[in-house]
Amino acid sequence: MIKNALSLFILTVIILALFLPSYSTMQDLKLKNLEYSRRITALEEKNKKFEEERHLLQTDPDYVEKVGRETMGLIRPGETAYKIVPVQRK
Repeated sequence: MIKNALSLFILTVIILALFLPSYSTMQDLKLKNLEYSRRITALEEKNKKFEEERHLLQTDPDYVEKVGRETMGLIRPGETAYKIVPVQRK
């Protein structure tokens, strides 16, 4: 009886020693897969925003004007651009 219990215990330890590293690796791979899925979702959302902006830049002249004014400081002929600089205190 004791011999059977000892044999069963040794067999269990051997099985755990063989399969535990594989299980650990599998869990790590599952976590990496989940992280990659999240990154893919974030990149797809970012790509969608870029596509929307591209569409606006190609089709909406008001949006093109807004972007030109905000990012490049463009003005129309006859307009005067003022730049407000905050006062630096000592």
